[in-house]
Amino acid sequence: MHHRKISTTPVALTELGFGASVIGNLYRVTPAQDASAAIQTAWDAGVRYFDTAPHYGLGLSARRLGAALRDRPRDAYVVSSKVGRLLVPSERSQGVDSEGFVVRDDLRRQWDFSRDGVLRSIGDTLERTGLDRLDLVYLHDPDDHWRQAAEEAMPTLADLRDQGVVGAIGAGMNQSAMLARFLRETAADVVMLAGRYTLLDQSALDDVLPAALELGKSVVAVGVFNSGLLSRDRPAEGMKYDYQDAPPHLVGRARAMAEVCERHGTTLPAAAIAFPFSHPSIINVTLGMRNPEQVRRNVELHRRQVPDGLWDDLRAQGLIRSDVPGGHTDGRGSRCL
Repeated sequence: MHHRKISTTPVALTELGFGASVIGNLYRVTPAQDASAAIQTAWDAGVRYFDTAPHYGLGLSARRLGAALRDRPRDAYVVSSKVGRLLVPSERSQGVDSEGFVVRDDLRRQWDFSRDGVLRSIGDTLERTGLDRLDLVYLHDPDDHWRQAAEEAMPTLADLRDQGVVGAIGAGMNQSAMLARFLRETAADVVMLAGRYTLLDQSALDDVLPAALELGKSVVAVGVFNSGLLSRDRPAEGMKYDYQDAPPHLVGRARAMAEVCERHGTTLPAAAIAFPFSHPSIINVTLGMRNPEQVRRNVELHRRQVPDGLWDDLRAQGLIRSDVPGGHTDGRGSRCL
């Protein structure tokens, strides 16, 4: 699988990444053997970028990911994690986590973008994973914490990067406007953009993607299925869009896109994975993968050739914005401009 480098850093990511939120029991229990087998299947397919966070399963994701990677050659893969939520003992345990993960709530999340909080969070993640380092560290959802995140957390990460402790730094969010600020106003190398540059939402073209292009910085795209609506060949009522039931007009739009994809000999989910690579600043698409079957499907979708004419047709029909860049796929399956 091809690698793409985070601009201005030594860190290179495979085009497809393994999102480890779901192996932290997101929404439902993922058996440990499924999590381990999913990582093994991803490895066998050439995936070498793995992303986790303390938030995911109150540390369960990091523990499972670390256990699966621990005996592999450390220089052969890239691991990213996130800071901003410390895990501390819970004083009012109710038995089950209240933030979407099916795990015991003996711990709780505590917002902390201070220097001490960042250093403690990284140390805790290294202990949970058993790894010797993190290659890439993001600030995690700093929406309501701009000042401390920009003035304290990011300079702390920059110090670690400059010392060679981590290879690259950035921020990850569900909004694009503040990510543009991180690229323009801080030492961030890369941002993780969730759901804002997809077949159904190209709002990142208004802020973070122009900033990345202008500054020569990189973007990792996640949430490319918009919580599920773009994940099937034939979208249906009751599917999710941004964590809620998809409104009828978006279901209709997704169905129209699916018909265009079919005419071009591809499928809606294959197009959804390929679409972010239409922008030159996007170097990776990371997908949550719970079991080997999901891994195999996503890898196969990523490897499909998506014809140039699809984007032209979607633009012409007003199904994507007219200012979406046009890309092409080379003969090796790597999306290029």
